[in-house]
Amino acid sequence: MTVRLVVSDVDGTLVDKQKVLTEGTIAAVRRLDAAGIGFTIISARPMSGLKPIADALALDVPIAAFNGGIVFHRDGRIESHVTIPSEVATAVLEAAKGQAVDIWVFADDRWYATSDQGTHVEHERVASNQAPIVTTDFAALIDHADKITFVSDDEALLRALHGKVEHLDDGATIAQSQTYYLDVTALAANKGDGIAALAKAFDVPMDVIAAIGDQANDLPMLKRAGVAIAMGNAPDGVKAAAHHVVAGNDADGVAEAIDTLILNPTGVAA
Repeated sequence: MTVRLVVSDVDGTLVDKQKVLTEGTIAAVRRLDAAGIGFTIISARPMSGLKPIADALALDVPIAAFNGGIVFHRDGRIESHVTIPSEVATAVLEAAKGQAVDIWVFADDRWYATSDQGTHVEHERVASNQAPIVTTDFAALIDHADKITFVSDDEALLRALHGKVEHLDDGATIAQSQTYYLDVTALAANKGDGIAALAKAFDVPMDVIAAIGDQANDLPMLKRAGVAIAMGNAPDGVKAAAHHVVAGNDADGVAEAIDTLILNPTGVAA
């Protein structure tokens, strides 16, 4: 099977642990382009956080933010956009009351947060390419929120909170994008539907797409792609769902996938 499109997750996959695109990865994406194979990205990040990546890679193609909740182009054109139903947003925020979690709400390509302090905030400043607007009043955002994230280093607490809101999963996608993030997005804003939206935008069938990811929220797209590739830093459950496992994101795993699985799948030197 010939791969015609590569779809990559960003954090933990395309960028290294410092959230930087390495020269090796940039060069590998350029080799894909030279071979006539498409490349794009899908991420839980907002549009603002994906635009620098798109600029660095010169991606003038559809890109998926919020796990596919928004499909857009780097010039700002939006192809599709879905948001969290207001009743779901209200319910999950109510469930988090009294919990030792920070709350982030993304709407209108802005990031609103209950705190602007902490390691995760500093990482999100880089990932979102913006500073948070500090607030505890999200009422004006309820009817058009793209993503709500509960943040805590207490993974057991987040799992318990997930259990409190999982009955809402028929109206939203609720998943941990990292052990310290519990994300709520629109029902269609998951990477399974997201990669399907990208396939439609690129006009290619799913079986000629290679998907690369590292976390549980990548599983829906890994299960639907023709070629599923997990990063070496992925949990065992994600690796088990993939056809191939490559090096970690601090060892140019995406470049390895491009060069050894996409451009030279036979392993025979050119």
